[in-house]
Amino acid sequence: MKHIISALVENKPGVLAHVAGMFAARAFNIDSLAVGRTEDPELSRMTIVVIGDDRVVEQVRKQLAKIVPVVKVQDFAGQPMVARDLMLISISAPPEKRPEVLSLIEMFKGKVVDIGPKLLMVEVSGPEVKIEAFINACKPYGIKSMARTGTIAMPRQEKPEP
Repeated sequence: MKHIISALVENKPGVLAHVAGMFAARAFNIDSLAVGRTEDPELSRMTIVVIGDDRVVEQVRKQLAKIVPVVKVQDFAGQPMVARDLMLISISAPPEKRPEVLSLIEMFKGKVVDIGPKLLMVEVSGPEVKIEAFINACKPYGIKSMARTGTIAMPRQEKPEP
């Protein structure tokens, strides 16, 4: 089962290597990892997707919490959240196929970010299942290259009490 874990960490050199080393030392596999600054320039947020049962994820969470530069660890399992992936993908789109490809991009609410004589570069964001569906839909046209961010996530705001 996939678990999304958020770790708020000090924005310092070596923190990512320290966290990745912890995963490697304990043979935990990272499905995806995204890191970026937060609203506080002193802190970064790591969003780590781990595949495993609840016992494995609990161990990951506990080990992360022991690392000194880690300020806070949150497992989103069972919590309302918003999760998104971002992808840039270059699709083969010769002039005769371009209308079909553009229609497909529109269906997935993608955005053309670069146009070449034979290729279109497209930005698509959304839940991982949407990204995977877009990739599968593009395969018949030819995917030349792609880059993905991995999952980022934040908890949904709790509803105010009446």
